[in-house]
Amino acid sequence: MKVESVFVCQECGAQSSKWLGRCPVCGGWNTMVEETRGERVPPAQTGDAAAVSLRDVEMDEDARMASGMSEVDRVLGGGFVAGEVALLGGDPGVGKSTLLLKVSGEIAGSRPVLYASGEESLRQVAARARRLEIDSEKLHLLSETNIEGVIAQAEKLDAGFLVVDSIQSAATAALSSTPGSIAQVRACAAGVSDFAKSTGTPAVLIGHITKGGMIAGPKTLEHMVDAVLYLEGEKYRHLKVLRAQKNRFGATSEMALLEMTQRGLQAVENASAALLADRPENAAGSVIGVAMQGTRPLLFEIQVLTSPSAFGLAKRMSVGVDRNRVQLLSAVLERALHITLGDRDLFVNVVGGVALDEPALDLPLCLAIASSFFNRPLPQEMAAFGEVGLTGEVRAAGRAAERSSEALTLGFTRCVLPSTDFARLKEKAGSVNYTAVSTLEEAGSILFP
Repeated sequence: MKVESVFVCQECGAQSSKWLGRCPVCGGWNTMVEETRGERVPPAQTGDAAAVSLRDVEMDEDARMASGMSEVDRVLGGGFVAGEVALLGGDPGVGKSTLLLKVSGEIAGSRPVLYASGEESLRQVAARARRLEIDSEKLHLLSETNIEGVIAQAEKLDAGFLVVDSIQSAATAALSSTPGSIAQVRACAAGVSDFAKSTGTPAVLIGHITKGGMIAGPKTLEHMVDAVLYLEGEKYRHLKVLRAQKNRFGATSEMALLEMTQRGLQAVENASAALLADRPENAAGSVIGVAMQGTRPLLFEIQVLTSPSAFGLAKRMSVGVDRNRVQLLSAVLERALHITLGDRDLFVNVVGGVALDEPALDLPLCLAIASSFFNRPLPQEMAAFGEVGLTGEVRAAGRAAERSSEALTLGFTRCVLPSTDFARLKEKAGSVNYTAVSTLEEAGSILFP
């Protein structure tokens, strides 16, 4: 077998026949690592495969395995599909291992589970399991970095669920490169995928986040799996967010809110109430926005602080929303309400540390900016949603009935919404005071007369 040496960038996956100090693709310095690989022999073309009519393919759409956590199942689209391979990524210390150990303990109540850890000893994993109050004889722990050994143990146990923590620590004997290199990561992921597809066993791989914000190095690994999940949240915040970046068996717009407790990550059943738990009363610059996260509406508190700029160049800082969007909306608001924001610093925050990008939060963001500018609190029982265009028009956001119903459930009896959405409402709740607006100027004249 012919052996060749190639230099691979550990940040973007670019390849070169010789070592380079700087990657010509991503520009990273000292990221080219030499990898030795054998020449692959193409499989024999037997021609035995036969085409099957679409109508003859048997479907079993209900065959999903519950994770034991309702919020995780929501992100997955109802649970794990047989043979599914998922990739879970997140910053160090965010709770990836804790979450999957909790899920493994729940699944182990009905079927054998193998949790393979290449970074921690069996005692360390067992200590975390006891802290999470997990005690199941069907949950098997394995401290192994060789991927062939992990797969062999999973076959021996006839495991119904497999976790590999982490894919960077795994290695295959077929390659001489070091664990964590791109070649090793791809080969190990391919081995786990072959095992999962052939046996129908769901598997989850834990991937570390690089300094470039990618899982397990380049994005190439994400194309090899069925689902890519991200666990977000600051290290010292108790609320974490689980999102699906890719999902072949469900939607990618769902979001799960989890809370870190003494027993690990627990699902937050009423996410809106948790996000609004400590909302101040009669505070200028605070507005409640209603955003759709997948199939359910959630309420978020948007806070804005405006202050005179001391350096002549106004700052625009934001947490949870795109800073460029804040700059754009502040310019639109200046024109619509005839106010000057160019000499004021603007600080925007979405309470809870959740990053949002739905256009329906444009209107509540503009109202929060105006509230802080005029130093006039808006009604405590008011919620808002709507997209704002460059000319100051308020565009329809859709799903108005679900949004207003969620707001009413949490005690918000006044709803500011686009006129188009209000006209489309077939059933208007009698206890909700609707304020339909078509432009920002109209909203300003009503709320800031």
